[in-house]
Amino acid sequence: MTAGQEEGEVKGWRGWQRGEGGERRPLAVTSGEPAGIGPEICARLGEVAWPRPLVVFGDEGVLRRCGADWPPFVDAERLPPISLAHVPVERPVRPGHLERANARYVLRLLDAAVAGAKAGVFAGVVTAPVHKGVINEAGIPFTGHTEYLAERCGCAQPVMLFVAEDLRVALVTTHLPLSDVPGAITRERLTYVLRVVDAGVRRFYGVVEPTILVAGLNPHAGEGGYLGREEAEVIEPTLAQLRAEGLRLVGPLPADSLFSQRVLAGSSAQVVMYHDQGLPVVKYASFGRAVNVTLGLPFVRTSVDHGTALEIAGRGVADPGSLFAAVLQACAMADRLEEGERRG
Repeated sequence: MTAGQEEGEVKGWRGWQRGEGGERRPLAVTSGEPAGIGPEICARLGEVAWPRPLVVFGDEGVLRRCGADWPPFVDAERLPPISLAHVPVERPVRPGHLERANARYVLRLLDAAVAGAKAGVFAGVVTAPVHKGVINEAGIPFTGHTEYLAERCGCAQPVMLFVAEDLRVALVTTHLPLSDVPGAITRERLTYVLRVVDAGVRRFYGVVEPTILVAGLNPHAGEGGYLGREEAEVIEPTLAQLRAEGLRLVGPLPADSLFSQRVLAGSSAQVVMYHDQGLPVVKYASFGRAVNVTLGLPFVRTSVDHGTALEIAGRGVADPGSLFAAVLQACAMADRLEEGERRG
């Protein structure tokens, strides 16, 4: 970013109007932690002809060392298939070696992409992985992409949805210590998540009447109260209320049987109570090809299903499959949104 630019502003945004010329709006792609595999998997985006233009945010030197050879992002009205929005790192980058001073650089990537998406320049944001630990070590409270983006957009309750094969797994709670999970599962939070998931499946995946499976919190979904009271006191009453409003909800189901083929058959989405109740299933089903979708933001956001992989960074062996899947998912979601806007 050059001197005089506002935080999050990139040359070419001012005066650009949504949909001008009938072109599809581009997607912003943030390259993530510079010492991880984010820059090298982003550099491989040029291997594919994407349905929309891409603008990759990152340090020009870092991305070019990884093989990226794209023109600079200058004007949002005349975009090549892929362009590079240069945001400089604070300190030199060595693959596999974290540098605290670059933590703010990682957040500047996100801020710039979010500012463009909120302004209508970008149809959505796709994110490569960041390293939560080094951001916190730099003195910046950070629990994850999802929460950070939601805060930047003024959205108090983002919903994480993981898409893999036939699974669409949403989380009621996200990045919390396990001991904090029961207290975070309230009727208000569960109601919000289920409504957002129902609306998101209709809006982004074209399902007219979604059937949503809902997990219990405790083993055997509480075993009638003998293994926990959350099902009887929170989950069951919430599901009953929403069924009365017309939502098609099944549960609470024991999490160990919810993901069997017999139970999954015919469902549109699955809602689990906490992070590690659903993510092991998603990653077993499709690690490296799953996509993390954030529902509840004012724009499309998708991300990879993996971390920074510092141990292999710079070796040229990182698999870009999840990033490619995230870009394709964002393109499809943006298409549905724009189609809905045209129809009014």
